[in-house]
Amino acid sequence: MEKKTTVFDNALIWFGAGVSIAEILTGTYLAPLGFQRGLLAVLLGHLIGGVLFYLAGMISGQTGKSAMETVKMTFGNRGGMLFAALNVLQLVGWTAIMIYDGALSAAGIWNTDKNIWCLIIGGLIILWIMVGVTNLGKLNRIAMTALFILSVVLCVVIVRQGGGTAAAESISFGAALELSVSMPLSWLPVVGDYTREAGDAHRSTLASTIVYNLVSCWMFLIGMGAALLTGTSDIAEIMLRAGLGAAGLLIIVFSTVTTTFLDAFSAGISGESLTKQLSGKSMAIAAAVVGIAGAVFYPMDDITGFLYLIGSVFAPMAAVMIGTWFVLKTNSEHKSFDFVNLLLWLAGFVLYRYLMQLDIPVGYTLPDILFTTILTVIVGKVLMADYGQTRYSE
Repeated sequence: MEKKTTVFDNALIWFGAGVSIAEILTGTYLAPLGFQRGLLAVLLGHLIGGVLFYLAGMISGQTGKSAMETVKMTFGNRGGMLFAALNVLQLVGWTAIMIYDGALSAAGIWNTDKNIWCLIIGGLIILWIMVGVTNLGKLNRIAMTALFILSVVLCVVIVRQGGGTAAAESISFGAALELSVSMPLSWLPVVGDYTREAGDAHRSTLASTIVYNLVSCWMFLIGMGAALLTGTSDIAEIMLRAGLGAAGLLIIVFSTVTTTFLDAFSAGISGESLTKQLSGKSMAIAAAVVGIAGAVFYPMDDITGFLYLIGSVFAPMAAVMIGTWFVLKTNSEHKSFDFVNLLLWLAGFVLYRYLMQLDIPVGYTLPDILFTTILTVIVGKVLMADYGQTRYSE
């Protein structure tokens, strides 16, 4: 019988995903709002993203299918491959960004060449992949315990040193809210790859959602608080000013490994939706290698554009899936392409990009999700009334 992950296993996996240099770095961007408005943006953003995170995870938990295999149920067998390819690209991109940020920060604390740290962090990620998600066990628990202790130390040091003043650069509340949404949103095409392995789909998905979003909020607040205190978004400088030398280095390295492992591992799983010629683990290792190369040769200092691109692709994708799975109960995996649902996704994508030009207090994701989901249900109901549609049966 295939080994299943427990609720605790899933909670640990997503604790590791939440403790991330990328989360802390993104939190620094919110500092110009000041602490109170920044806190509100963080909490509201993660509430919106968390609901979508849970729903995406439940689809895989209920079906036992990987995230990208569930996408085929909405967009068709070949239509789903479009999103699988986009997901592989964004996950390889995330792998490179995470390794780059981790290596740059580690090199800032321990004065060595950044590329050496790229190789060290990348090598540890490959080790995590080779061990595998269902066999991490004690290794993951030791790493998570160490990360938790070190993160608490970092948080306490920042609080003790007191808050500062908002940075000079400006950011609107809506843009800050969207950056907060973007982190849980970036995991939508990934979370199902882990909840599908769960012995208890509902409890594991709920635990994953709560743990990830709470920890992510914590990381955002650490980044924002540190930026207010130090007036810089340089993670290495923040660690050094907080008096965290070796401890800061451990936070950077292990948080990068435990988060980026999920990106590379899911790139391999998504790759299985594109070809059966290679195993998911082999493609995950290849994704890590490409990520190392990208981190070594390509500068990735500003990821806000990347985050917004992810939102514009995967927010409307999730909206169409929510409408078809939870409301319409339809299944299109027997089709090559579900052109209706693909057009609905395109409408959501265009709307998101248009909303980015406006300064909306609630951000872009929430109105885009609501519009696309409602449109999907209306169109689906009309088509079912006129022509009938194959319903999903378990």
